[in-house]
Amino acid sequence: MKFVKYIIFFLIINFGSLALGSWLMENGPMTPWYQSLNQAPWTPPGWVFGVAWTLIMVCFSIYLAYLFLKADSKKLRLAFALQVFLNVIWNYVFFNQHLVSLGLVVISALTVVIYTFFFSNFKTVQNKSYLLLPYMIWLLIATSLNGYILLYN
Repeated sequence: MKFVKYIIFFLIINFGSLALGSWLMENGPMTPWYQSLNQAPWTPPGWVFGVAWTLIMVCFSIYLAYLFLKADSKKLRLAFALQVFLNVIWNYVFFNQHLVSLGLVVISALTVVIYTFFFSNFKTVQNKSYLLLPYMIWLLIATSLNGYILLYN
């Protein structure tokens, strides 16, 4: 029962942070600024982003429930809070403020945080760590998209 409560708790926080990030970007991908950018040839269609983030946050929430049940600590809470902050703020920095370079720094930091979750907690939750793979893969794609925009605009 505690496991289900943790999943619900993390689903609320994770989808809440996605909603806040979406609100902060003010129609980001639909804005004339973003549409005018030279985007990477591997940029997925818009609908992929919603599907990807839904899958990512469901998997991440389940992963976090397992992890926090086994290893709740102040350090872990701070790492999770940092992940939420970086995930939310990237939308504002990149889409709202058009700070592509700073956006690349933020998304790179987010990537490091998520990869650190995977490698530093693998022994604790073992195979359940693979629930992070969608997030890890997506961050590599998103970071490359941000980097491409920085280099070719």
